[in-house]
Parts: sequence; C-alpha cells; structure tokens
Amino acid sequence: MHRAGETGGMVVTIVGSQLGDEGKGGIVDRWSEAADIVVRYQGGDNAGHTVVSGGTATADGGTATASTETASDVSTEYKLSLVPSGVIRGKTGVLGNGCVVNPETLFAEIERLRERGLDPDVRVAKRAHVIFPYHRELDGIEERTKADSDFDIGTTGKGIGPTYEDRAGRRGIRIGDLLDPDVLRDRLEYVVPQKRALAESVFGVETGDAFDIGRLYGEYRRYGERLADRDMTIDAGAFLTTKRDAGAEILFEGAQGTLLDVDHGNYPFVTSSNPTAGGAAVGSGLGPAVVGDGAVIGVMKAYLSRVGTGPLPTELGGVKGQTPGYGGESADEVGEANGQDGDAADERLATHIREAGGEYGTVTGRPRRVGWLDLPMLRHAARASSFSGLAINHVDTLAGMDTVQVCVRYDIEGETRETVPATTERWAACEPQYEELEGWSDTDWGAVVEKGYEALPAKARAYVEFVSEEVGVPIAAIGVGPDRAQTIVLDDPFDR
Repeated sequence: MHRAGETGGMVVTIVGSQLGDEGKGGIVDRWSEAADIVVRYQGGDNAGHTVVSGGTATADGGTATASTETASDVSTEYKLSLVPSGVIRGKTGVLGNGCVVNPETLFAEIERLRERGLDPDVRVAKRAHVIFPYHRELDGIEERTKADSDFDIGTTGKGIGPTYEDRAGRRGIRIGDLLDPDVLRDRLEYVVPQKRALAESVFGVETGDAFDIGRLYGEYRRYGERLADRDMTIDAGAFLTTKRDAGAEILFEGAQGTLLDVDHGNYPFVTSSNPTAGGAAVGSGLGPAVVGDGAVIGVMKAYLSRVGTGPLPTELGGVKGQTPGYGGESADEVGEANGQDGDAADERLATHIREAGGEYGTVTGRPRRVGWLDLPMLRHAARASSFSGLAINHVDTLAGMDTVQVCVRYDIEGETRETVPATTERWAACEPQYEELEGWSDTDWGAVVEKGYEALPAKARAYVEFVSEEVGVPIAAIGVGPDRAQTIVLDDPFDR
C-alpha cells in the first residue's frame, strides 16, 4: 500500500459485496471525513442514499452506520440519488465518466442542499453520458413489455439502461456535448428520430415531448450553460490525477452491488454498469494500478437482501412481484398450503428481519427480499474486487435469535460449489448448504461502540470472525445500529 507524499494521496474504493443496499452510503459518509474528494464512478440517479447528520444515518434505504462522532438528539436528513455522499461533509464530489447523469436531478439535488445551508462543490466528467427524457420513456416501455416474461428486471425506470445502451452503441450524448450548441443539435438530430421510430414502430407507442428535438435542444442547451457558468465540468482523469499528485485523499463511492454488476452479476438481473472495483478505474480515468494500490472495502450486511426479480438461493419467505413463483401468501397460508411449519416460520422470520432492518428501497420504496448470509456470493465478490477489508453492517438486526444460518457452499446436481456459478440458470438451481451458528442477545450497542470490538457479544464476534475467515478478508468495520456513532472501526484505510 502506498504512502502519501511518496506517490500521492491515498485512494480508497467502497464496493457493495452483495445485491446492493448494503449500507455503502453510511460507510462512505464515515470515511469521507478523511477524504478530500468523493467520486461516483458508475450508475446514475437510480442509487438512493440517505445521510443523516447529527443523529442516525441510513444508506441505500436501509440502516447504516456512518461516523465516530457523538450522536445528538437532533438529526438532519439528506436524501441523495446522484450527488456523491461526501458533499454533506463539504468534500468535493465528482461524477466520473462511468456515470450516466440526469441534469434535472443533479441541479435539483444541488439546489435542495443549498436551501439547507450547504455549498456543494460538484464536478461532472465531460465524458459522462447524459440521460434524456426519451431514455426514461423507453425504459418504462420496455419494462412494461417484459412484465409477464422471465426477463422482467424490475428497473427503477430512471432511463439508466437505455442510456448505457446508447453509450455502447456509439449514439450517446455526453456532458461535454451540452457545452457546444452545434454539436448538441447534431447529436439530437441523429439519435432522436431513431428513438421515435423505436417507440412508434416497434412498441406501437405514441410519442410526445420526450422525442421533440426542438424542445430537447432548448432544455439541454440551458443545462450546458448552467454547467459552464458554474465551472462544473472536468476531464475527470486529469483532474483526479492532479489532485492526488498534490496529496489529495480520494474515496470512490460505488453504487449497487457485485451481483448486480453487468459482467460479474447474475445476468440479466443486473444493472448496466460495473459496481466492482475495476469500474473505479474505468469510470474515473485513474489507472488500475492507482486504484489497486489503495484499499478496497467490501460492504455487506450480516444477512442478505435484494430488490427485484432473479434467483436468491438463501431467501426466506418471499415478496410478491419479485420472488419467482411467490403469490404473496401470508405465513399461515404458506404453512397450510405446504403442510410444513418450517415454511410459515421462514415467512415470519423474513418479515421480522425486513422490519428490524428497514428493508425498503430508498428510490423505489419496494420491500426487499431477505435471506440468510451467502458466503459463496461473498467469495465471488472478494475475488472480483480484491477486497482488502470487509465492513459488516446490520449485526444488531440479527440480535435476539437463538441461532443464525449461514450458507457456506452450494450443492448443484451432486457437485459442491464454493462460489457463484457463471450462469443465472445454474445459480437458480443451487441448493444452499448451511452451517448453524449460535445467536447473540440484544445489548446496549452504543456502549459496545464506546468500548470497542471486544465489547461485542462473544457470539456476535464469533459470527463476524467466521465470515472473515471463510471469505479470507479481514474486518475493517462493523455496524451495530442505525446511529452515526454505532460503527466499530478496526482498520481505517485512511489512518496510515
């Protein structure tokens, strides 16, 4: 690991280890205290973060721990979907070239923060791609078309996927294009007729203002002028390199999670970008040797959750419209239909964890599916991103149970697997093999944090140490409650 002053400031990358909603925003908020710049390197305004200053903090819609400072009775909540979380602490926020940017969302968030007394310094990569109204329209059209098929992904409808499609198809419009009116009009005149034809001729949908070249040109030219007037646009790679060479500490903020990565996730039930650590280099312009020479922290929950469809081998109970084959039956109905008390017990346990952990999406408000911790998934994530540390959130959520289950490996057609198969169909066929660990009692978690790691209930320590040993990654931090002060830090990557 490099040292500041020798090869520049420290670089730390925060990655979701599971299926999103792991509490990354709170961990980013915690370690952005020491950072100078916080960088989003992928995704768009489909990533919901809530940071609470002076009281509790939640991230990605769930409970997250955020800071070592003492919590007060009065808290200030900031809901963000695009602006990097570090701006709450007065840090420079960068949206890298790997992001897709909705200018309307960006300026609205900045204005809301200013109204609340903050002065956010946000820079946007000129190479980042722009989300247009026609992207959002097409996103909704395609999801409605797939609603009754096996390919219903359950997107947020923010236009993320269609924008990345245009980027890959070399017909996208980038932030830099908004700064040149002639280039902007040329780009719109090329791409909008294609989008209109797709909506009308393929999907049979009547188009409106979202496909009007004149309206789009006027609106997005004004966005370009606002970006230029505020000196917000940058060549991200050059900007970050210059700052780092001068000693700036850089924190990369990933959105979503490893199993939602377009390359390393359970395709096609994925996002359209790379939340894994490799995406930090590609999506920012800092090279892979720079990113890899820093710390990579994998954020996880002590159990598992996800929003949307697709396989989830360790799932408990189900969520209507998301769990394959689940019709929304009550726990009693499930038990009666199957003649098994175990099924009803799983349904009740899923409800308990969901309520205790606040498992509802920030952006969508949808209830999350929940399940036992999946170690093959974590091994896969650790390999894909070269984790140097784990941040384990929601340890308190599991308190009070007699026992907890952990999936240690899969069985598929008589074959034992230690990691996630490459195809979604094979993953769906996996039977989880569990190890049962003793549960731990609820306790005064604030007192635990004050005293440190050794004050954790012994069985909770055994649980997190078991996870660390099985995954082969040391523990960097443990979240034991919703309060900003309720993070036990074992290894601060910025503390050199």
